[in-house]
Amino acid sequence: MKILNLYSGLGGNRKLWGNEHLVTAVEFDPQIAAIYQDQYPNDEVIVRDAHEFLLQNYKDYDFIWSSPPCPTHSSFRFNIGVRFRGVAAEYPDMRLYQEIIFLKHHAVGKWIVENVKPYYDPLIEPDVILQRHYFWCNFEISQTEFKSDNVRSAQIPDLQALHGIDLTNYKIPEKRKLLRNCVYPPVGLHILNEATK
Repeated sequence: MKILNLYSGLGGNRKLWGNEHLVTAVEFDPQIAAIYQDQYPNDEVIVRDAHEFLLQNYKDYDFIWSSPPCPTHSSFRFNIGVRFRGVAAEYPDMRLYQEIIFLKHHAVGKWIVENVKPYYDPLIEPDVILQRHYFWCNFEISQTEFKSDNVRSAQIPDLQALHGIDLTNYKIPEKRKLLRNCVYPPVGLHILNEATK
């Protein structure tokens, strides 16, 4: 299967996929893309804007996984309806909904869009909720219980162990944030298995 992994980050969702599929990862940040490439040397890694890449290449893949940026949607921005820790107010990044609508009407293969549970009622109801993530997709995903991960309070060593990604030898800022943004690898594997049924 040809898989497109958009906004790939460190590749938490991809961790347990193995090497039987042809995976193309798109990541905007060259430092993060280099770490991804170290983790998954068989994948093609492209340093580019994932949103634009999707628009130009959506017909070329059997399965598309998209994880648009989540900070402007995250419930972390609010604590019980109150702005949290002095975080500045900003507009939600609407690439999330643009991609859901676009894929729903134009995708030729299977697709999934992932994001965190937002602080607001979602504009488009998710098809499935697994752990702390909402998923919109065009195939059935069975509900499954996963180990509970309290990533809000977890520190770097715990997050590295949880995701199986060791950043010890990398000099990059915001390691904890990068690890917190990862999809729990067993969730990524469950979704891939459901997509290949």
